[in-house]
Amino acid sequence: MLAGVSCDYYTRLEQGRELSPSDQVLDALARALQLNPEAAHHLHALAHSTCDRRRPESTDRVHPDVLRLLDSWSDKPALVVNQLLDVLAQNSLIGAFHDGLAHADNIMRLTFLEPRIRELWVNWEEQARSRVAHLRSETGKDPGSALVELVEELSRESEDFRRIWAKCEVWTDTGYPIYVHHSGVGDLTIRYQSFTVESAPSQRLVVFQTEPGSPSEQALSRLRAIHARPDRAAHGSTPKKHDEVRTIRNFR
Repeated sequence: MLAGVSCDYYTRLEQGRELSPSDQVLDALARALQLNPEAAHHLHALAHSTCDRRRPESTDRVHPDVLRLLDSWSDKPALVVNQLLDVLAQNSLIGAFHDGLAHADNIMRLTFLEPRIRELWVNWEEQARSRVAHLRSETGKDPGSALVELVEELSRESEDFRRIWAKCEVWTDTGYPIYVHHSGVGDLTIRYQSFTVESAPSQRLVVFQTEPGSPSEQALSRLRAIHARPDRAAHGSTPKKHDEVRTIRNFR
């Protein structure tokens, strides 16, 4: 009634029997359901998912120029991810945060299948919701088999994922800080921004920062110094030099 459509038409939409709703109908539904702009955009993407949108072919190969850029940020954690939040490349400060954690090659698996991440991320619930909101937004763009398999895997393995996925949230999370408790250097507040890689639109460059002059910046500097110590290699820690970029996948 609020959207101005019949119950029968709305039922056909939900059941997938009405495949060509107009933008006006979708806008009316978004208003009636009180969707935020990102969720409304997601609604339109779902409704038009059968259209040929000529999206650029996705790739997991990170351009050498992007790798050099990561390498230049020795004081900032940074990484490159794809739509499924597979970590395609990272600099060693990211490795320092995730040292010893399982599933660090995929942010979704790290969030829900590695119990120790809850000790590292103090605001785990908020961060978990934002990761799920990102993944759900991808279902409106390209619901390929890899995405479906990831959702099915996480649904099988994590009750928390099932709970949060059922909320059907779609929103951008880059305005929210990560509150970190690192056993080696203490507490940090970290903010981040992500950027589309123009040469590979399926990839996102994510850069993490601390407030200049803050205790968090000092803690990050301590972490960098600890991770760069020569004796780290003797104890199985990976980087050969502190600002070396580490690529995660074997690129074709």
